[in-house]
Amino acid sequence: MVVAPLTLSSLVLATLGVAALPFLIYRRLRRPLALEPRAAIAGIAVFALFAMVIERALNDFALHRNEATASLLSHPLAFVVYGALAAGICEEVGRFIGMRLLIKRAAARAAVAAQAGTTAKAASVDQIPRTDDGTALAYGLGHGGAEAWFVGVLVQIQWILFAVFENRGELDSYLSNLPGESVMRIHLILASLTPQTAGIFALERVAAFVFQIGLSVLMWRGLRAGWRAILPLAIALHALVDVPAALFQAQLVPLAAVDAVYALAAVVVAGLLFRSFRHAGAQSMTRLPR
Repeated sequence: MVVAPLTLSSLVLATLGVAALPFLIYRRLRRPLALEPRAAIAGIAVFALFAMVIERALNDFALHRNEATASLLSHPLAFVVYGALAAGICEEVGRFIGMRLLIKRAAARAAVAAQAGTTAKAASVDQIPRTDDGTALAYGLGHGGAEAWFVGVLVQIQWILFAVFENRGELDSYLSNLPGESVMRIHLILASLTPQTAGIFALERVAAFVFQIGLSVLMWRGLRAGWRAILPLAIALHALVDVPAALFQAQLVPLAAVDAVYALAAVVVAGLLFRSFRHAGAQSMTRLPR
């Protein structure tokens, strides 16, 4: 079996596009919105810890190591509820903690500046503690970008390598340490790849990226406003976003329906974010030094 050149090139282009998206947006908006790399790094760290370590450990325990929960979650609806809530709770608790730390740090910097007698006129734009939505955007780019890379790009690179080895006739020797059944499954997946597969991958990753930025802005605004209900609201919304994917994994709905829902929702969220940050960017440009 050979992966068609058009399919392979489509997969490469889709992967490169998803990989570059967070960096391109950050670079484009860094000056207009005075984005700070520290907030983006915080988003990366939170996703790596709470999604890649804590959530995966929880899933491994609940779905495999604990017989009672594994039996319960073998029911499709129970799996959907668990999958959506597990992702929502782990990631949103992490986002909540990360943003609380960013807010406390900004408050501490403001207090130090006030005690030192630093005036607003003497401070440069980069020295002013950030408490606006620019911090939320930078954090969301880090959190969403980490998801795009860990869950999408790195996995896709692996499949691209498999496809290259398949076309060279070297895949079986490359995977000689795997059971024959697993190798055959990889062959079947490679045979099913099409250019449409690359498009679906790009759509799902970009939609998830947009949702992560939207949830970051929501959490940031809720924390700044002192709204105690922001954490349960964010968990509920995150779980709601994950429901279509969980329904597909449970084989309850077709992939086309899931992607259609995600595409429509991502367009709506992206439109709201664009309107919000276009206005903020215009205001920021009037404050930047000439």
